[in-house]
Amino acid sequence: MSCTLLCCVGFSKPVSFSSTNSRENKVNWLKNSTLRRESNQATFKLGSSSLADAQKRLHCLQPPATKTFIFNRLRGDKYILSQRHHVKLRAQTEQVQDSNRDQTMSSGENVVIQGYWVGPDIEDGWGYIEATQPPDDYADELYKGYEKLVNDYVTTKVYEKIKVQVRNVILSLIDREREGEQIDRSVVKNMLSMFVELGGETETKLYETDFEAFMLQNTDAYYSRKASKHISKDSCVDYLLMAEECLKKEKDRATHYLHSSSESKLIEKTQHVLLFRHLNQIIEKENSGIHIMLRDNKIEDLSRMYRLFKKIDEGLEPVAVIFKKHVTSTGLALFKEIEDAAKSKQAENKTNTSLQEQAYVNKVIEFHEKYLSYCNDCFMGDANFHKALKEGFEVFFNKEIAGMSCAEFFSTFCDTFLQKGSAVEKLGYDAIERTIEKVALLLAYLQEKDLFAEFSRKKLARRLLSDRSSNLEHEKQFLSKLKQQFGAYFTSKMEGMFYCIDAFKTFYKCKANSRKLTWIFSLGGCNLIGRFDSKIIELQVSTYQAATLLLFNTTDKLSFRDIATELKLPNEELIRVLHSLSCGKYKILLKQPNAKTICHSDVFEFNSKFTDKMRRIKIPLPHIEEKKKVIEDVDKERKFSIDAALVRIMKSRKVLGHQQLVLECVQMLNRMFKPDFKVIKKRIEDLILREYLARDEENPTMYKYLA
Repeated sequence: MSCTLLCCVGFSKPVSFSSTNSRENKVNWLKNSTLRRESNQATFKLGSSSLADAQKRLHCLQPPATKTFIFNRLRGDKYILSQRHHVKLRAQTEQVQDSNRDQTMSSGENVVIQGYWVGPDIEDGWGYIEATQPPDDYADELYKGYEKLVNDYVTTKVYEKIKVQVRNVILSLIDREREGEQIDRSVVKNMLSMFVELGGETETKLYETDFEAFMLQNTDAYYSRKASKHISKDSCVDYLLMAEECLKKEKDRATHYLHSSSESKLIEKTQHVLLFRHLNQIIEKENSGIHIMLRDNKIEDLSRMYRLFKKIDEGLEPVAVIFKKHVTSTGLALFKEIEDAAKSKQAENKTNTSLQEQAYVNKVIEFHEKYLSYCNDCFMGDANFHKALKEGFEVFFNKEIAGMSCAEFFSTFCDTFLQKGSAVEKLGYDAIERTIEKVALLLAYLQEKDLFAEFSRKKLARRLLSDRSSNLEHEKQFLSKLKQQFGAYFTSKMEGMFYCIDAFKTFYKCKANSRKLTWIFSLGGCNLIGRFDSKIIELQVSTYQAATLLLFNTTDKLSFRDIATELKLPNEELIRVLHSLSCGKYKILLKQPNAKTICHSDVFEFNSKFTDKMRRIKIPLPHIEEKKKVIEDVDKERKFSIDAALVRIMKSRKVLGHQQLVLECVQMLNRMFKPDFKVIKKRIEDLILREYLARDEENPTMYKYLA
């Protein structure tokens, strides 16, 4: 059999009839086709039979045979094709050619779609089905089958021939737009719709495989060339500005004519090529990298860098590493500058340590505020940068300063600015509050927090007993900040002092008779009237100083041994008292021999010729070297803390290896101090001797908890 249908049909949109459509609707659609030939007639040849014979023959067949007969005829048609796609693609080609009229195009671009108009005669399967008038039972199935045949033919025959040329034209237009040329975006959008609409139910499948993948490759190649061109000659700031502008344009491009699924992929590809591949080279540029931005306080540029690299996986880690290195190197330089200044003052015998402390702390506070503002403002409070700041700060912050540990130095500074008459007090109440807040932030970087707590406890006791505290509210506020930073245990002893000032003696007598109350006479005070030859002067002295001076009411001269016998003071304390009265600023006593040190053979005499322009003077005691005792006390407390931590860990774990036990102990105690591994090992041995722990007989590196 042979059959020919001469008809040309154009589809204004994809044709699809549901099973509920009547045959009349299908015939009306066929009649209203916009590209029907003038004759509007179909000539059928079914062997030597007429159309009526063909219809009669089909009606005689059973439904399955009829369906097979028609499908075989439809598959055999040489030019089954969807005219909708041809008309649309031809129009698009004309638009592309119009837009390229002044450009030199390759032969491949000119060929796009142009030669694929199939011919003047296209067999119309719809008309064939209508003409044969198949039974209603399977007419709808025939319509759907033919529709699938048409779509398959367009996809496999026509689309496969033109997709490469269409894709190349689109990519060429995109590249030209990237170079700054104006293109007709509607043309690109219409051409891209072909890839989407031919995808059928999975509309993005053809788009992703036949266009998007190549578009991303083209993007990679384009921006690789652009990055290579700019990375060597641009500064870090200029390169980041260029990258930011490119990302903005790619986002705009994706919004206007690419499929919505392409935007994130396109942006990610652009970021990867422009930023991630050259990350280290960008941030480490010698004269414009992050070091220079931090040094010159380039807030806007640092913020831009953070915004760009935040969108890249693992893009912020290298930036945070360099930020940490910069904090460390700058901090060490600051520390060296301060240390050199302290040494030069010591060489010049300038002993005004309070001013040195104030200058150092002010510089450290200023340094910390600067880099903390970078973390909060430029890096949006990112945890990576706060961690980098902490680790970099700890490197130099915990070094010794002028022979003092950082813990001792800051405890001394806090003691100074909380005393009456301090330089900070003169600035006013608000200045003290701000200083307290800033110092409390710095103390978070201390590694030996327990040592700082012990020094601070002793100095607080001295301020309270000597009535040297500038304001009790400031004292309580400072303790509140410390409590907030390090917990209630850290400040419990110091807070207890405030509760005991007024009722100290009563409390111990009434509630704790078995406890011993020890008076610290060296911290007591007394006022004496000194009758000298020139005038009477009131002397403000300590209890020990007063007792020593009162001995000279009965005799003019006393030896060191005589005074020691009368007062029964420890030699160290007596030397300190006599030194303040005979070798200090106010020489109430004269010493033989006249030296700056006190010996057991010295003889002392009341200085009746002493005078001063003031009628009331305070005779200070020399500073006690309490550092050694404080360190001993702290070491003792640390042993108890390590023992408690080891027992707590073993009680919960029952059996544990040596290395794991040591690591867990360090982690538990790291908040207050960094325990020494050797000390931990000694404490483990001690716990074994005291039968808290036992070694495993088969494996000596394993410990067992003994309940």
